[in-house]
Amino acid sequence: MSNNTDTVPESYPMNSGDGTNSYTENSYFQKAATNVVKAKIDDVIAEKLDVKKNSSTSESTFRLADLGCSVGPNTFLTMHSHTMQNIIDVVQHKYQSQGLASHMPEFQVFFNDHASNDFNTLFASLPQRRSYFATRVPGSFHDRLFPESSLHFVHSSYALQWLSKLLEELLNKNSAAWNKGRVHYASAPDEVAQAYTDQFAKDITTFLDCRAKELVVGGLMVLIMPGIPNGIHRSSAPTGMIFDFLGLCLIDMAKEGLISEAQVNTFNLPVYVASPKEMTQLVETNGCFNIERMETTQPRARVDGISGQALTKHLRAGMEGIISKHFGTKIIDELFDRFSKKQQESFNLLESKYNVGTQLFMVLKRI
Repeated sequence: MSNNTDTVPESYPMNSGDGTNSYTENSYFQKAATNVVKAKIDDVIAEKLDVKKNSSTSESTFRLADLGCSVGPNTFLTMHSHTMQNIIDVVQHKYQSQGLASHMPEFQVFFNDHASNDFNTLFASLPQRRSYFATRVPGSFHDRLFPESSLHFVHSSYALQWLSKLLEELLNKNSAAWNKGRVHYASAPDEVAQAYTDQFAKDITTFLDCRAKELVVGGLMVLIMPGIPNGIHRSSAPTGMIFDFLGLCLIDMAKEGLISEAQVNTFNLPVYVASPKEMTQLVETNGCFNIERMETTQPRARVDGISGQALTKHLRAGMEGIISKHFGTKIIDELFDRFSKKQQESFNLLESKYNVGTQLFMVLKRI
C-alpha cells in the first residue's frame, strides 16, 4: 500500500512543541474555523447518519478518523472537544433518540498526519476523561491508511489545501508555468495557476479514491479547508494576498544579497484554495459520494481583534518548516519581521479581502 521512496508525498509539518512560534500557540484561526461549522456538523449527523443500519450489523465499534490532525490543542480542545468528541456525543444521542441505546457501540478515533508530525505534543494534550479509544496513524492521506470499509466517519480540517508535491513545471525556465519572482499562483499568470489546479485535482482524486475504499456505505466525511466563492478571481483570496506579501519580502531580501534570486525562483508554496465548483466536479467525477453540503463560510468573522502581529505568528507557525527547508533557518526572523511590516502597511486592504467566504465546508456521504 505504501508509496515508493521516490514518490512519497512532501511533508509540511507545523512548528512543533509549545514555544512562542509553535503551531500549538498560534492556531486560533483554525479554532475559529472549527467553531463556525460545529452546528453544521451536528445537523448533518442528526439528519444523515444511519445508525439503524450500523446497529443491525455485528459491528460493535464506531470508527472515526481525523486526517491531517497536525499538532497542538486544536485537535483536542477544539477539533477534539468541538468536533471529534462532539461527533461522538451527537452519534450517541442519535442512538438513544432512535431507541437503540442497547446497541451503543464503542468509539475509536484515529488521529492521522505525516510521520514527521509532532505526535508527542499532540498526545500529551489528550484529555484524560474521554469516551473513545485513541490511536495515532502516521502516513499520508494521499495513500490508503485503513482497511476496506472500516471507517464510519472521516473529518479533515485545514489539511487538504496542502499539495502532495511541488510542481516541476514551476521550476523550469523553459516552461510557460515558470513562476519567476513569485512563491504562489494568486497573482501569477494563468499557466502557473493551471499547474497548481492540475496538481490539486490529482491529489483530491487520489484522496477520494482512498476514502471511498475505507468508508462504509452510508459513512460520512466532513472536509473543511480554505476556499474561495465561485466566480471570484484567485487574487481576491486573502491567503493569496498573504503569500504575495511573503514573496515580496523574499524578493527584497534577494535584492539585498541576503538570499539568492535563484532560491526565490525555485521556491513555491504548495497550497491551493479551491472553489465549491471545483470540489463538486472532482467529487462527481469520483462517483462514490453524494454531496450533502457544499458551501463557503466566513470563519474570520468569529476572530475578534486579531492583530497584524498575531497574523504573522500564525503564518510563521504553519510555514516556517517549509521555508527553512529551502532557504535555511538563518533568514527566518528577518523574513517574518519584514512580513509583519509589509502586511501592517496594507492591513486594511487585507481585512477587506475577508468580506468573501474564505472557508469551504463540505459533507460527503459514501454511496
